[in-house]
Amino acid sequence: MDQHSGANFLEKAHMADTPIDMSHLARYTGGDRTLNTEILKLFNGQLNDMVGQLLTVMQQRDVRRWREVTHTLKGAARGVGAFAVGEAAAAAEPVDPTLSQDRAIQVIETLRVEGEAVQAFIADYLAAA
Repeated sequence: MDQHSGANFLEKAHMADTPIDMSHLARYTGGDRTLNTEILKLFNGQLNDMVGQLLTVMQQRDVRRWREVTHTLKGAARGVGAFAVGEAAAAAEPVDPTLSQDRAIQVIETLRVEGEAVQAFIADYLAAA
């Protein structure tokens, strides 16, 4: 990979239609690539864990825990600039999995799809280093 391919990736990542708004993240990291990498790796793991937790929480019919997980995911996603995941988590937060398991499954699926896009973006970002 030449020295410019990483720069090209970052230019594209500052566009609004990417899964993570790197301009937003740079407000907190000063654009430091090492810090961006660490934060994105942490979020990548958190995203997997929390979406997986929602399935368990739904099966356990634990409304309080559902709201905690979705609220935490919403904040974490918005914090790193993964706004589509943040919006999906915001939509999931008021869902009561005990009253509407079909709706809970639907929002988990939306989170999974949006999460896959973010994870692919993160993988590309890490590969462009």
